[in-house]
Parts: sequence; structure tokens; C-alpha cells
Amino acid sequence: MSTIVVSHGFGMSKDDHWYPYLATALTGAGHEVRIPQLPEPLAPRAGDWLEALAAETAGTGPADTVLVGHSLGGVNVLRLLERHDTGTEGPYAGVLLVASMAREVGYDALAPFFEPGLDWARIRRAARTFAVLHAADDPVTGAATPEHLMTFATDLGATVTLTPGGGHFPSTGDTRTELPEALRLVETALLP
Repeated sequence: MSTIVVSHGFGMSKDDHWYPYLATALTGAGHEVRIPQLPEPLAPRAGDWLEALAAETAGTGPADTVLVGHSLGGVNVLRLLERHDTGTEGPYAGVLLVASMAREVGYDALAPFFEPGLDWARIRRAARTFAVLHAADDPVTGAATPEHLMTFATDLGATVTLTPGGGHFPSTGDTRTELPEALRLVETALLP
């Protein structure tokens, strides 16, 4: 049995959108799924989000754990990986970043999540595989979508799945209760 830990996005809760779908499907396949409710989702503080995610991954065996981050939750996952002691604990089994960003995207309230810059080499060593799921019409990354995806592909060696539509999985004001592409990518990361 593997553990999947999901870091939800800005302004969201653990019960929103496609998170329950992912949890139900993976739990049904015999995995443990943890989706912590991150503090103050509408006014997030980088340190608080990181500590909540670290607490949720404590006690899991990294070799049998896949981390999933959605939007700002993906940046939270990257920060967790950045401080992960790979030498002592070994790398995580895999990482899936859904509609995440590689750098700041113009939201002043979220800028602290990107300061200081990410240590891509250290992050890359902290997991065996990286996958990215992104939509070409993502309104958060907008015209800079190719640059974000190239950063993930070149600096992390991530495989990129790009859908023509899907927005921010979901975009503001919308909901999306299923995300089979994310389920498939997590299942792929769980393969030995």
C-alpha cells in the first residue's frame, strides 16, 4: 500500500473539486490518501502551509509516497521537497503538479511562496519521478504557460501532460468533480 498526500490550492478546501474523486479512486485501489486542510486558504502563509504539509507527510515512507499539489499547493509541495533530507530518508516515489506554477504569477499575496527562488537541483533529487498536468487555457499562468512547463520539464525532468482545455482545474467560480488525467498520472507514479 502506498500513501498519496494532496496539497490543495489557494482558496480551496480538502473537500473541494476533484480531490474527493482522487481519494475515493485511490482508496478503493488499496492506497492511503491524505488531504490536509491547509490553514487560512484565502489568506495563506507560506510557512504555515509548509508546516501543515510536513506534518501530514511525517511518518510516511517517502519511497512509497506520491505527493500531489494543485496550483499553489504545488508550490507548497516543491518547498517540502526542497527541505527533504534525501540522504537520510531517500526520495519520494513521485510528484504530480496540477496547474501549478514554477515562479510568481503576479498575485502579491502569494509572492512569499516564491521567495527565495526555488532550488531546482535539490528538489529534483527529492523524488524519483515528476509529472505535470496543465491546460493550455490556464488563466493563472496565461501567456507564460510555456515557460512554466519548460521549467518543470528541464529543471525537474518532469513529463508534461498538456490538455487543450481545463482552465486551472478548475478556474475561479467553476468546479470540476473528476480529473481522470490526474488519477492516471498518480497511478503511473505508483508503478515500481
